[in-house]
Amino acid sequence: QVQLVESGGGLVQTGGSLRLSCVASGSIFSIMSMGWYRQAPGKQRELVARISRDGDTNYADSVKGRFAISRDNAKNTVFLQMNSLKPEDTAIYYCRGTIVRAIQDIIYWGQGTQVTVSS
Repeated sequence: QVQLVESGGGLVQTGGSLRLSCVASGSIFSIMSMGWYRQAPGKQRELVARISRDGDTNYADSVKGRFAISRDNAKNTVFLQMNSLKPEDTAIYYCRGTIVRAIQDIIYWGQGTQVTVSS
């Protein structure tokens, strides 16, 4: 069983920056595709950014050029650097790990970390 633990959330003013971290337990981090999702009040959870096991990245249009996802396999950690934050970035941010399987992927979620951007 893999556990994902996020940290780094908090309250920041518009235009500020935060760096989220997600540490995974176990020894299979390097084979997992990792992603950051967010859920604002009253809205569905949405993809923010993801990084493959090989380091390929993709981003939601709303965060392109402002956010950057990276991973450190030696530390079982994925990061989300968030710059130029806007009030609409306010949400709970969740880390997700995926092991791609032929029939059904195995998915793990963290408990979430709150990010609040004040105007």
